[in-house]
Amino acid sequence: MKTIDELLAEGVAGKRVFVRADLNVPLDGTTITDDGRIRAVLPTVAKLAEAGARVVVASHLGRPKGAPDPAFSLAPAAARLGELLGADVAFATDTVGESARATVAGLADGQVAVIENLRFNPGETSKDDAERGAFADRLAELADVYVGDGFGAVHRKHASVFDLPARLPHYAGYLIATEVGVLKKLTTDVQRPYAVVLGGAKVSDKLGVIDHLLERADRILIGGGMAYTFLKAQGHEVGSSLLQEDQIPAVQEYLRRAEEKGVEFVLPVDVVVAPAFPDLKTKAPAHPTTVAADAIPAAQMGLDNGPETNKLYASKLADAATVFWNGPMGVFEHPDFADGTRAVAQALVDSPAFSVVGGGDSAAAVRILGFDENAFGHISTGGGASLEYLEGKTLPGLAALED
Repeated sequence: MKTIDELLAEGVAGKRVFVRADLNVPLDGTTITDDGRIRAVLPTVAKLAEAGARVVVASHLGRPKGAPDPAFSLAPAAARLGELLGADVAFATDTVGESARATVAGLADGQVAVIENLRFNPGETSKDDAERGAFADRLAELADVYVGDGFGAVHRKHASVFDLPARLPHYAGYLIATEVGVLKKLTTDVQRPYAVVLGGAKVSDKLGVIDHLLERADRILIGGGMAYTFLKAQGHEVGSSLLQEDQIPAVQEYLRRAEEKGVEFVLPVDVVVAPAFPDLKTKAPAHPTTVAADAIPAAQMGLDNGPETNKLYASKLADAATVFWNGPMGVFEHPDFADGTRAVAQALVDSPAFSVVGGGDSAAAVRILGFDENAFGHISTGGGASLEYLEGKTLPGLAALED
């Protein structure tokens, strides 16, 4: 795929450059609680603006129902982008309507605009090729060149990700080029031992990547809500913990295959439990206790890895040469259940391994828990995209950037 450096060498002064970014930031009302994804696209936007391009930034945010919804407006993200750039950023209140056309037409060389949430138009996410294509046609009218830099969306066959690049000269931005380069280090010529840490709520979200990693990883550490389905598959009671009963046969098969292939599966040996899921707004004390992983009481819910598990996992990561981590080890948003996630992050900081934090909640946890992002090899902006890449799937947004 062609890169932004090739585009810059060709010259962009006076050209309208459409940058498909990922500004899908978490909001508390209109307050951005984690601006990592905005900062990730900053190098691409800043470089284009410095070179005299008229930059049109577009993104989705959340899952509106194909119609305008103030709760999902990109206005806060546009304001934050302007703060980070140190320049005014114009904001269009629609995607391809009168405001978008006027805003783009009003740009001077080196100026930046953000158009409203792409998912306010049903054509963005439509499964109908014609409807998606019609929306892409209207987006194409706003630009002369396309730069794909929204890695968190490249696994989606959406109009701005898949269809629009076919209508304009297209290039990969700095973020996508970096993400793909990093993920190649996890799939080709991997430095070993190769350890993978998987957490998060549901086993079903990770089935494909577990299947793929059984052929590649040396050890797989399991935490988070998905751990309880693994523990149940081993015959242990898990109380009221999150459980996907229908996934137990698949998990048992993975455990069997892992033993057959010599891949080490590491499960919690103790867990932190509480009578109910904690209140994440008030952060009220949740009355946690620690129990053995094979002795969870019937009325208790597992919500984090215990201290012995944290030591075990740190030891399993200490000698790794490559580590991929996707998914928190517990309900890290509550202080009573953050230690497991903190322990994994600290183990990666302490390890000489090339470490990749695979986006989503893991990336948010690293920042929320106060870790220096530069202490990790790479923090991805796309959890789902990273997982699908590691599964060996063709990602529509990357395929669209290929020539």
